[in-house]
Amino acid sequence: MDLRSWVSDNTLKLVGMSEATIVDYMIAEAQCAKSRESLREALSELPQTAEAQRFINELFDRVPRKSSSDTTSKRKRQEQETKKLVEKNQKTYTLLHDDDNYLDEQSSKKSKKSKKEKNLRKKDSLNGWEKSEDEYLKEENEKIQDIIERDEYAKRLREKDKERTKKLVEDRSSKADSETAKRRNLANDAEARKKLLPDIRERSRQTYLKDRTDKQLQMLELGVIDEDILFKDEKLSKRERRELEMKKETLRLTKERLSLSGKTDEYSMPEDYITEKGKIDKKRKESVLYQRYEEDRDPNKFVTDQDQWEQTQIVKSQLKVGAQDRIKDDEDYSYVFDDQAIDFLDWDWKSNDKEDEIMAKIDEAERKEDLLKAVNEYQTLVIVGETGSGKTTQLPQYLFEAGYTKGGKKICCTQPRRVAAMSVAARVADEMGVKLGYEVGYAIRFEDCTSDKTIIKYMTDGTLLREFLSTPLLDDYNCLMIDEAHERTLHTDILFGLVKDIARVRPDLKLLISSATLDAQKFAEYFDAPIFNIPGKPYPVQVCYTKAPEANYISAAITTVMQLHISQKNGDILVFLTGQDEIEAVHESLQHTCRVLGSKIRELIICPIYANLPPDMQAKIFEPTPPGARKVILATNIAETSITIDGVTFVIDPGFVKQNVYSPKTRMESLLVVPCSRASAVQRSGRAGRVGPGHCFRLYTQHAFHNELEENTVPEIQRTNLANVVLSLKSIGIHDVMRFEFMDPPHEQALIAALNDLYALGALNNNGELTKLGRRMAEFPLDPFLSKSIIWSERYNCTEEVISIISMLTVQSSVFYRPKDKKFHADKARQNFVRPGGDHFTLLNVWEQWVDTNYSMNWCYENFVVYRSMSRARDVRDQLVGLCERAEVDLTSNPNPGDIVPIQKSIVSGFFMNAARISRFGESYQKAKYGEPGRTIHIHPSSSLFQVNPKWIVFYELVLTSKEYMRQVMEIKPEWLTEAAPYYYSKSELDNLDGKKKMPKNNQAT
Repeated sequence: MDLRSWVSDNTLKLVGMSEATIVDYMIAEAQCAKSRESLREALSELPQTAEAQRFINELFDRVPRKSSSDTTSKRKRQEQETKKLVEKNQKTYTLLHDDDNYLDEQSSKKSKKSKKEKNLRKKDSLNGWEKSEDEYLKEENEKIQDIIERDEYAKRLREKDKERTKKLVEDRSSKADSETAKRRNLANDAEARKKLLPDIRERSRQTYLKDRTDKQLQMLELGVIDEDILFKDEKLSKRERRELEMKKETLRLTKERLSLSGKTDEYSMPEDYITEKGKIDKKRKESVLYQRYEEDRDPNKFVTDQDQWEQTQIVKSQLKVGAQDRIKDDEDYSYVFDDQAIDFLDWDWKSNDKEDEIMAKIDEAERKEDLLKAVNEYQTLVIVGETGSGKTTQLPQYLFEAGYTKGGKKICCTQPRRVAAMSVAARVADEMGVKLGYEVGYAIRFEDCTSDKTIIKYMTDGTLLREFLSTPLLDDYNCLMIDEAHERTLHTDILFGLVKDIARVRPDLKLLISSATLDAQKFAEYFDAPIFNIPGKPYPVQVCYTKAPEANYISAAITTVMQLHISQKNGDILVFLTGQDEIEAVHESLQHTCRVLGSKIRELIICPIYANLPPDMQAKIFEPTPPGARKVILATNIAETSITIDGVTFVIDPGFVKQNVYSPKTRMESLLVVPCSRASAVQRSGRAGRVGPGHCFRLYTQHAFHNELEENTVPEIQRTNLANVVLSLKSIGIHDVMRFEFMDPPHEQALIAALNDLYALGALNNNGELTKLGRRMAEFPLDPFLSKSIIWSERYNCTEEVISIISMLTVQSSVFYRPKDKKFHADKARQNFVRPGGDHFTLLNVWEQWVDTNYSMNWCYENFVVYRSMSRARDVRDQLVGLCERAEVDLTSNPNPGDIVPIQKSIVSGFFMNAARISRFGESYQKAKYGEPGRTIHIHPSSSLFQVNPKWIVFYELVLTSKEYMRQVMEIKPEWLTEAAPYYYSKSELDNLDGKKKMPKNNQAT
């Protein structure tokens, strides 16, 4: 280890922070110090501990001393440089001569270049090159003051984090005198528990009596039935007959009493269905709404002639002709496949229910003992295991049982996707027999389901990355487990470098890198750690390829699902698709096919799974399949390794995946459908061998698998915009991001582009240091462009409106829906929302109207608005409002709703890089900056400004389909760009784009 790294690590261990200036200062002091005592006096600010003294002594020994000859030569060199500087100054500033010829000579020399120098000085002054000393000092003072304010802001945030206790699961809205707060305080108050015991006993007795009444009634009814059946032909005595009649009468009276409803013809106040948390109890509300549809079964109620006639007609409509005991003929025909049936190599479509031999599983106790021994022996461990081996669910429980949570410490397990974190946390909480959110919880973006009792915490990689902002050393955790490391997401790659540095400073921290692939040697070399292999359930999986390439993999997947459902008896089906649109299309097609076939086939339960699906819908994939039915799961690549679904024996792999690709040159981000890698295909096939022997049907040829697919997926950090990554690293304290220890470093051009973007946004100063604005932007889990707009809106007093717009932009692609049979009505309803200014104000109008209707679901249906997307935008907005308080942004509303200029300026402050100007012919646009010559972009047809074609616009994103389209467009004025980013745009540059170029003087008309 070199000297600088050694000093940096020890400084971080002693002081809690380490910067390049501190390291240079310590090394310089050690070089100048004549003895250990003088060095100890110079570094007196270090803690007065034995470890610090040892560090100072070793630093004095390690640093090379400067000899006297070096000092002398350095002094002579400085004297020579000073002498040269004095001579230069004497040559530069000379006395004026009185001789007129000399003056004429000098003036003639200068006259030749006077015009050129004049133009150069003018250009320099326009670009701000000529700065006086006072201006320079002023800038430096402002920079220092900004850094001081940034550090004070970070200190306030740390104090807030210490005071804040996460109690989202319990109830943040409950007041001190509420019932929820009183119940919560009972755990620490013995006297209060004694006082409440009588009430608890009474409530328990009432519950017991209700249950006992139901049981006694059931026993009485069964007893009467038994006596009628057993003693039907027997002669009973008078006493026995009297007892039997009494039982029947008691049963009749009890049933009549229970059947009495509390309905009256008069008006009564409805029950309150608001819970203690201030939320609506949906079950109680639905029960109130459905009371009007409940049939009144009172036999004594008067029945009108109309009701009698309707009942008669219902009976007639259900009349069947023929003998009831007629034996139904078996249908002598079966399902016939169409001509486009998929043919696979080495596969027969006849039912294949042969049970293969199952290999013996490894002894769980032995595996647990070996694993804990390895964890205890090594600080960092790379764990490799097959799918279903229990890495994600069992390993944290092993660590908990081994005592790694003692002293209030926690175990952290990261997941690349939020759906995986939620589902795995729920499963582990169920296995441990605890309530989700207490001992076991999860934390994802915009949702924190943990409490102060949480000891096993599942979270996404991005959430753990944000925890570095408040606690750089992660002191709350005793064990970190980076799960699904092979997926190499953006945040996972950053975590690799951060946790590797933490492990050097915290020897007590256990670091586990978990992967489901056998290619773990790269992880082992990066972390310099051993590999521990965990065998899973090695059920054989038969892989079948198509005989010929498929032109449409969507249709091929649908056909294969129906072929399997008809020909195979047991086993659920898992289909991998690229996104939500494909999943919904396949879902609709399968439902239509099942409706057409009707009772000719078994029941087919279709369960989609993707990120935007509500949690209750996502949970359906884990429910057991009913007997006699089959479940088909339509999933994105989230089901490759992140979650495990029991019962799947058939996997259909079309071989495609959606990838986000960013070009730093054109600044365009595209979500493209590309072929998956061979490693992903192997992971997909492994999902069929979870519960028994399985089959994987790949909708491509074997030649394509070996020759057309890449071996591994390209890491996300090498194909995405790094602005948010660089901002996070700067906020954590990593200043030299170009030398950050990435496992696979991104392209240098991408890092430079990210630094330029952050400098243009004001998040970095001209020295590359984080500003106070940048530190506030880092608190928002958004792109820096969106964060800048929120913070800048405070200047224009329109924070509420900008937050609403940004919340809607997060779901902008799925706000409106357009049914095929109601296209005209949907387009008309959408047109009614359009407002002047652009798409941002259209989204704001949709939000405000929905809020005015008290978040009505019926309003969404009537106006063809997706209620789920609006609910998602509401959740995002609530979270952003809370983060505004944390980022010290005042929530203000636009005082003049008719004036949209403040909102436009706030949006432009963050999206000035996405400005575009109309081309010469008025049919397309060109970017104002970083636009290639001849490269045109177009307004998306769904935009409200489509075919309006304003002169200047800013857009939210570029989408590459048949053309490069701009989505969510807003009209602007060019002077707003220079106001928002004077160092990014100059007035002359915008004038040139606007065609306001000045003509030369000699060509102007006299």
